[in-house]
Amino acid sequence: MTEHDVIHLSEVVGALSFALDITEGQPVGHSLRCCWIGMHVGRGLGMSEAALSDLYYTLLLKDIGCSSNAARICQLYLADDLNFKSAYKVVDNKLPEILRFLIANTARKSGFVERLQTLVHIARNGGEISRELIETRCQRGAEIARSMRFSEAVARGILDLDEHWDGSGQPEGLAEGSISRFGQIALLSQVVDVFFMRGGAQAALAEISERSGRWFDPRLVAQMKALGGDDAFWDVLRANDLAERVVALEPKALARAVDEDYLDEIAAGFAQVVDAKSPFTAGHSDRVALFADLIAEEMGYEPERRRWLKRAALLHDIGKLGVSNSVLDKNGKPDEDEWAEIRRHPELGRTILSKIAAFRDMARIAGDHHEKLGGGGYPRGIRAEAIDLDTRIVTVADIFDALTADRPYRKAMPVSAAFDIMEKDVGSGIDGAVFAALRRGFVRLEDVAEAGERAA
Repeated sequence: MTEHDVIHLSEVVGALSFALDITEGQPVGHSLRCCWIGMHVGRGLGMSEAALSDLYYTLLLKDIGCSSNAARICQLYLADDLNFKSAYKVVDNKLPEILRFLIANTARKSGFVERLQTLVHIARNGGEISRELIETRCQRGAEIARSMRFSEAVARGILDLDEHWDGSGQPEGLAEGSISRFGQIALLSQVVDVFFMRGGAQAALAEISERSGRWFDPRLVAQMKALGGDDAFWDVLRANDLAERVVALEPKALARAVDEDYLDEIAAGFAQVVDAKSPFTAGHSDRVALFADLIAEEMGYEPERRRWLKRAALLHDIGKLGVSNSVLDKNGKPDEDEWAEIRRHPELGRTILSKIAAFRDMARIAGDHHEKLGGGGYPRGIRAEAIDLDTRIVTVADIFDALTADRPYRKAMPVSAAFDIMEKDVGSGIDGAVFAALRRGFVRLEDVAEAGERAA
């Protein structure tokens, strides 16, 4: 990697944060805006460069565990998780507000009896339900951050995101100095951005003032209000060059370059975010990467290209973060609107990866992995001549895993049955040479396993 090819972590994580915004039902750029807000608060407080570096990544990754409670939200509240999360962002922890939120967002499409039963269950167990959902998200987010080499201070900031200054937050009910400073600034920045996007600067400042001493350390609120009189500060939040401005905020002396090993870990980390969204996709991205690598090896790919393809396979479904779990986990055939939502995810994945220089050449795989050679796929209905070999490999790996893993509407099937189904789709849907390579790879794996058993 030459000097001109150096990839900075801030650029990769900043661009990938768009995927987290989508999962939280937030306007695109939410994480970047929070980073802009929080970094100015941290600088105003006189934080050291080392602390600001950790704060920077806490702000960008505060929602990295957000997909892990999506399925549970749908199950408990009988709601669209994306809209539910978006609406919840403006709720204070005052009983009248919580009640209004629950009535407006729980089981809206259910019958009267089912809706009433759901509301009664939540009324009886609301505190424990809320704690469970927040704990799941925060703990998972901290784990993923650690797996991507971020410091324990960053992980702790993510863990403490929903703790409140007066001890009324969750999941631990921490108060005042027991709460991570990074977590406090991240939560403040989140509230500022949510209310700024809905009502402007004065609405944002009024909201944090009202929560001062309850949600927030009054000193943080005072620092934010000191920034609030600068129109230029707010103008950046709606600027077209926000991403570049945020990259420039990272303390230069501590800017982190990304090598090939680190890119592998970042891809693996975001694959965990994708797969955590549904219990039926747990491990899916890892398995697709494994099967794609098996095929690529059989087809004579060089090691460096295989490594690149594994990365692409890990990220092929990143667009699913923008699909509600009420659709992903539905036990039955999707209706017309739900099917339209499913068909959006490849193009959404293409858009997300296109924003990241290090992953841009993988965007076509995310965008085209549901296309078919005969033109019957989605989202664009392109034909064989427009589908490259890399994409064909990931498509076969993806289909194979979908058939051999549990889904909401059916149990996993044996490998032999999956192969029989796939064979019927050769030519019109999938590439025959790629499918043959997958079968050869499995024969080779079986031979290795049998040799191991004999040796034992």
